[in-house]
Amino acid sequence: MPLGLDPDLLDILACPAPDHGTLRPGTPEDPEAAALTCTSCDRRYPVTDGIPVLLLSEATGGPATAVQG
Repeated sequence: MPLGLDPDLLDILACPAPDHGTLRPGTPEDPEAAALTCTSCDRRYPVTDGIPVLLLSEATGGPATAVQG
């Protein structure tokens, strides 16, 4: 169980952004990171105490970072 999340839960979770893709455990840089990464927009959502925090305001990475960076 990656990140302590039930595999069935991972199957139904999706990015809350308008381009909502599926989420994969970890980040491209660190597959073991306590985060979920959107396969569509590359936003990374933290997983805190086994609970995915799927709020756009808590996300890192993604399209906004590319524009600003």
